[in-house]
Amino acid sequence: MSPEAGHESAPGRYPRRSGRHRRYRRATEFSKNSGRSELKLAVEAVHAALDDAGLCPQDVDGLVTFTMDTNPEITVAQAAGIGELGFFSRVHYGGGAACATVQQAAMAVATGVAEVVVCYRAFNERSGHRFGSGLAARQPSAEGVAMGWTMPYGLLTPASWVALAAQRYLHTYGLTPEAFGPVAVADRRHAATNPAAYFYRRPITLAEHQASRWIVEPLRLLDCCQETDGAQALVVTPPSGPGICHTHRR
Repeated sequence: MSPEAGHESAPGRYPRRSGRHRRYRRATEFSKNSGRSELKLAVEAVHAALDDAGLCPQDVDGLVTFTMDTNPEITVAQAAGIGELGFFSRVHYGGGAACATVQQAAMAVATGVAEVVVCYRAFNERSGHRFGSGLAARQPSAEGVAMGWTMPYGLLTPASWVALAAQRYLHTYGLTPEAFGPVAVADRRHAATNPAAYFYRRPITLAEHQASRWIVEPLRLLDCCQETDGAQALVVTPPSGPGICHTHRR
């Protein structure tokens, strides 16, 4: 299968251990048209991560995601065959909240609130709603009022909002936009090793980064993330881990 069509994740377990908890992660393929609902993507990723950890949906007692995910924690629990939840959480701040899901899961495990917490994210961000298309309207809210500092001036996309902070960063440290190149190249180099990635085995060079078109100065095309369909899930457990699941889903 070509990189453009997406790739299935390679089989096997990928545990990551960090002192007080153990993590397992898996993802669906990332494509431009998944052909299935965001809820189905979420459930597939959750099941794959649990399989990776040798666990069953019934072992899960915690779920965490972050804002703008269309799949509520309770709905994912019901669809995935998860039982009663002792902990669930939704972190604010859009794409910047991804790492905070792991933080919340780790805190829940460390404090004994939950033993098996799954962090998840699922979007049809290319075939469905595209964040790059910008906001056309906003319902009255405190967050909407905050957008009043940017939207009237044509800053309607995540890239345009981040560009403000990026420009300030360059000004503060006396840098030029070329400073972002090594970050983009390193990110892509690591991402290109993932068989599920849209750009699998297709790293970029600094020259390609500098040649890519401007999106919102000082950010170029290759400073921005792909708009793709897909889902990812990560399981957080205590270091010892819970028992291995012997029940097979039907």
